[in-house]
Amino acid sequence: MTYDRLVCANCAAPVNQGRCPVCRANRARMQQEGGPLAGLTPAALVVLVALLVTAVALLVHQTA
Repeated sequence: MTYDRLVCANCAAPVNQGRCPVCRANRARMQQEGGPLAGLTPAALVVLVALLVTAVALLVHQTA
């Protein structure tokens, strides 16, 4: 889950703005826990998968 859509229960502001200490702490925690693909949007992940499938299909077509 990305933190750009989360709303802080402490200050009712978006967490990515970091308006209060709770927001800043949660934003930092989520940035540390995230892997290399954690910051990508679902649409970007779909595009990456489509590119990967296309590349594999081209490789299979060239070797066949």
